[in-house]
Amino acid sequence: MKQVLNFAIVGCGVISATHAKCIAQIPDAKLVALCDIVEEKVQKLARDYPADIYTDYEEMLKREDIDVVSVLTPSGLHAEIGIAAAQAGKHVIVEKPIDVTLEKADRLIKACREAGVKLCSISQHRFDKAIVDIKKAVDSGKLGQLNFGGSHTKWYRTQEYYDSGDWRGTWALDGGGALMNQSIHYVDMLQYIMGPVEEVSAYCATRAHERIEVEDIAVAAVKFKSGALGLIEGNTAAYPGFCTRLDIYGTEGSVIVENDKIVEWKLKSGEEYKADDQEISNIAGLGSAYITIDSHQRQIQDMVNAIKEDREPLVNGEEGRKPLQIVLAIYESARTGRPVKL
Repeated sequence: MKQVLNFAIVGCGVISATHAKCIAQIPDAKLVALCDIVEEKVQKLARDYPADIYTDYEEMLKREDIDVVSVLTPSGLHAEIGIAAAQAGKHVIVEKPIDVTLEKADRLIKACREAGVKLCSISQHRFDKAIVDIKKAVDSGKLGQLNFGGSHTKWYRTQEYYDSGDWRGTWALDGGGALMNQSIHYVDMLQYIMGPVEEVSAYCATRAHERIEVEDIAVAAVKFKSGALGLIEGNTAAYPGFCTRLDIYGTEGSVIVENDKIVEWKLKSGEEYKADDQEISNIAGLGSAYITIDSHQRQIQDMVNAIKEDREPLVNGEEGRKPLQIVLAIYESARTGRPVKL
């Protein structure tokens, strides 16, 4: 096995600098190629993170020295490009969501299995200290029986944001709006902590933006297979943009996370949480959203380790499929006006 794995990035939009920076900080990873159909975007990223430049990913995939391809394109292209990378013998990382339909997600998962390559679906918040600590507490029974879980993403996106790309706010390439694009991370956290979702009942609306096909507000009541209940809120119409929040209530205690930090840790046992241990380094601002570089870096490092150790990455394709299925069920419920079982 090679000591250093060579990475290529396809799609040089907003999140690409985060991935490039993470790769640069991982000792056993090296960025060797960048690709985007818009040459100016590739050149801009290459100024900060030097690598060979391509505008045709199929041409780039002919290189035998590329080990891992990070697919950071519009969501509806993830499977198409990921499958091409897998068939070229490259391991695959895809940003969230894994794609915009279950059919395409399944094709990508199948292609990677058949090609014998690893597939990692980005869900960097699973690597946040807050989520790691809550997951341990839940699994060890510290919160007792879980009774309620809430996921709230209350952000703001300007009209200019949606107008900035033809693909934004479209069903075909964005796959949805506030829920699919902005809220899917915390939807994933909710099911990761609370367990599988059994049924959703939802409403979606477009209230604050023009020229988009998708929702800027979504709300869903959730029933988990455990019998617990919950709520999901996705919002890009909450001017000027507020927090993301995860509420977990159990018989033995409750925990609340805001903006990836634990703000309430109330256990009947009296155990206190050491908030000072939570990391605040390496944060890049993106308006009302922000990206914790540390967690992205941990997930990409896990992918490198998975390849070297020949094991599944901690968030593989099947794990990436789970929040997508929930979001799509919410859309179906909002469309039909009926509860939808998963």
